[in-house]
Amino acid sequence: MSLIIAIDGPAASGKGTLARRLAVRYGLRHLDTGLTYRAVGHALLADGKPLDDEALALEAARGIDPGALDRTVLSQHSVGEAASKVAVMPRVRQVLVEKQRAFAAAPPGAVLDGRDIGTVVCPDAAVKLYVTAGAEVRATRRYREIVDGGGTADYAAILADIERRDARDMGRADSPLKPAADAHLLDTSEMDIEAAFRAAKAIIDDRIAARNTL
Repeated sequence: MSLIIAIDGPAASGKGTLARRLAVRYGLRHLDTGLTYRAVGHALLADGKPLDDEALALEAARGIDPGALDRTVLSQHSVGEAASKVAVMPRVRQVLVEKQRAFAAAPPGAVLDGRDIGTVVCPDAAVKLYVTAGAEVRATRRYREIVDGGGTADYAAILADIERRDARDMGRADSPLKPAADAHLLDTSEMDIEAAFRAAKAIIDDRIAARNTL
């Protein structure tokens, strides 16, 4: 039986870093589901196609391979802006959710992180985590990440952007960001990545042990 670990949470909560580490720990594949939307946006940009044509976006979505996404290319700001436009298209979301589910179900399983994994994509996941932190904490982390990488950043602008994204993600009609009813809440406001990893691992190990006794 494939092991599926669903990790949801708001922007800059640390869920992506945590998901990648957990995938290595348990020998699973990893998918940042947000990259699938970015891949659609990138495909349209690369071909010079409009971003508001759902038929073209749907065609691009059908060609996406979740197992072959280039994080470096897809992390560009322009791609993120394009992704935000195609991500609101219901038929595009439907196609990508089916691809995400297929990726998760293939043996030996996978760790998926995003906004609606535990509620929509993989509601039957063996383990569901909702990783969060205060908006100010998340803004500080993002600020330090940029500055430590040699860039320049405006903390107030980063905080405002995170608060806007929270409002958009939690308030959208289709697949809003919220914890699944059976998700384990992991607030990392006072945790570094090591502490968060240990806490998540403890939850997962308990769930695996319980599953093995059935």
